[in-house]
Amino acid sequence: MFKRPEPFLFEHGDQVVILLHAYSGSANDVRLLGRALERANYTVYAPQFRGHATGDPRDILTQGSPAKWWQDTQQAISFMRQKGYTKISIFGLSLGGIFATAALERDPALLGGGTFSSPILPSSTSRVAAMFLQLSRAQLAKRDLLPAQQRAILAQLPAQVAAQLRTIETFTASEVTARLGQLKRPFFIGQGGQDELIDATVAQQLRTRLTEQGLTVDFHWYADSGHVITVNTAHHQLEQDVLTYLKTIFNK
Repeated sequence: MFKRPEPFLFEHGDQVVILLHAYSGSANDVRLLGRALERANYTVYAPQFRGHATGDPRDILTQGSPAKWWQDTQQAISFMRQKGYTKISIFGLSLGGIFATAALERDPALLGGGTFSSPILPSSTSRVAAMFLQLSRAQLAKRDLLPAQQRAILAQLPAQVAAQLRTIETFTASEVTARLGQLKRPFFIGQGGQDELIDATVAQQLRTRLTEQGLTVDFHWYADSGHVITVNTAHHQLEQDVLTYLKTIFNK
């Protein structure tokens, strides 16, 4: 029986960290980091993007879109404010980092945040589509489908996921990259040097661009780690680096 990953809210202190997950992922992407922050007395909220974590990869393509995921991001921030919190930061892994950055560009009340392995700048290198198809095969194999049904679904997925990734790239370029000059708070960037899904050097390019516009950048390069630095060999160091960064933005 498939147990769906659930969003989580760990309420502790008055300082909030919102964590956004990756494309085709779930709140489980950031649960280890969330627990580490909880132990340090932060309140942590990890929502889930529409279409994700259902056990059927088609839901991401039919129920989700950059516009809807941007709405989900804004709703997450509003949810915490409605609960009475005012000291809020926001981070995201991969896709989540795109929307965390969009929020930081537009919402001056956010105290800071940043990205983990996020393709904020354009690159010709991406294995996200291949990863999605591999994940889809594994998920569909667990469903009550005839082999012919599985094959029919899998035959359609490459074109569908390619189309959705293009919409994400368009959103990122027009709504995030084009607005980087609106970032005013110290910005965290974490990147694995052995990223198997996106071009790791994009993180270095982003650091250069933000530094050149006068922004304080807290940059961390995990040389031996792959894409999902929130759970792989980098995660312990990432947790410490995020905690150090949070002290600088919350304790001013």
